[in-house]
Amino acid sequence: ALYRPVLSLCVRYRYVLILGTLLLSLVTVPLFMSLGSEYMPPLDEEAIFFMPITVPGISIEAAKKLVQTQDKIFKSFPEVERVFGKVGRAETPTDPAPLSMIETVIMFKPRSAWRPGMTKERLEKEMEEKLRMAGVQNAFTMPIKARIDMLTTGIRTPIGIKVFGDDLVTIDDLVQKIEKIIRDVPGTRSVYGERELGGFFIDFVPDRAAIARYGLTLAEVMDVVEASIGGIDVTTAIEGRERYKINVRYPRELRQDIEQLKRVLVAIPQQKGHMRRELHQANGGVGGRVEQVPLGMLGTIEAVMGPPMIKNEGGSLSGWIYVDTNLSDIGGYVTDAKAAIAQHLKLPPRYHLKWTGQYEYLERVRDLMQWIIPLTLLIIIFLLFLMFNGLAQVLIVMLTVPFAVLGAIWTLALARYNTSVAVWVGVISLLGIAAELGAMMVMY
Repeated sequence: ALYRPVLSLCVRYRYVLILGTLLLSLVTVPLFMSLGSEYMPPLDEEAIFFMPITVPGISIEAAKKLVQTQDKIFKSFPEVERVFGKVGRAETPTDPAPLSMIETVIMFKPRSAWRPGMTKERLEKEMEEKLRMAGVQNAFTMPIKARIDMLTTGIRTPIGIKVFGDDLVTIDDLVQKIEKIIRDVPGTRSVYGERELGGFFIDFVPDRAAIARYGLTLAEVMDVVEASIGGIDVTTAIEGRERYKINVRYPRELRQDIEQLKRVLVAIPQQKGHMRRELHQANGGVGGRVEQVPLGMLGTIEAVMGPPMIKNEGGSLSGWIYVDTNLSDIGGYVTDAKAAIAQHLKLPPRYHLKWTGQYEYLERVRDLMQWIIPLTLLIIIFLLFLMFNGLAQVLIVMLTVPFAVLGAIWTLALARYNTSVAVWVGVISLLGIAAELGAMMVMY
């Protein structure tokens, strides 16, 4: 009773329907372009993983005090049940975390015990405000999510920037400039560029002429530096199943500063002939021979700043920048950040940037979907042609697919969802369902 009147109205106002469909399609295009994008929608793990980073070269005591202070602040929130903060690493190469990187797991009480109207987003914002400290850049994530991100990309924040080049000094300068630019991009919660030259070292620069004058070789001098200052493992102590290396070197009072290091003695082998006479004269004519010479007379000892860690990727040196954002639209944020960098910074020749983290996966998915969705449509058309054995029926069925896509886009916009891998998998399934429903209508 309803089918024929509806069909009659559709036939009578077919041009109005066609025009309305065209207008709806035109309006949907800018709506689709305005949708945000992310790799995967976040799954609430009912916990927060707090991963701040501070300046390199921080002492163990200062790092320990910083962790204790942060734990007390976290525990002051009534929604928090327990807090566990960790700094440093075990004696294992699987987790090369420096002292400047802190990892804190915050477990929550049941939602019924939270303050009225409190949400996780509001709670993170309050924590961010109370945990602002000089020299510390905060980053909030979740435990499982953070581990997966670090295992796959090495970046512990949602977005990371890698600066590639040939010189660490230039890379460090670019990292600091990009850090200042990103800080002003809307949506940036925190940004930290690793200081590639932030480590403190004591360098011994040998004087080859002085070493040769005393009848020594460079290897002999460097062996003394390695053994007496750095220490050398001479044996292993065994206590049951435990093994302890025994390291021999000068006591701390003889190597605690540069002036003490200059007094480290280097043994000189006994010389003959004219070399003995030269050494005798160099010693001021006192004694028959010179048997030891201070290290300060064989080179220069100075305190310098250098790279605490050298990262190499793809045959180039690299510097990393960690970016934490309070926006779920990762793709839109990176687009704004790229525009800001292009406007304020010009990279030198042979230097380039790579955006990583979740954005790296997002780009891969975009490239993948560019041929997966058209391939899905071609498979649907092929199967429909085999079933109907006619092109007209296939075209009638495929007319339903654009309407399904339009409905999906408007649903995403009204629900304020971003496009993601999960969304595109749903869209692909929707194409099949729409084609299946159209085929049933044509058949019956």
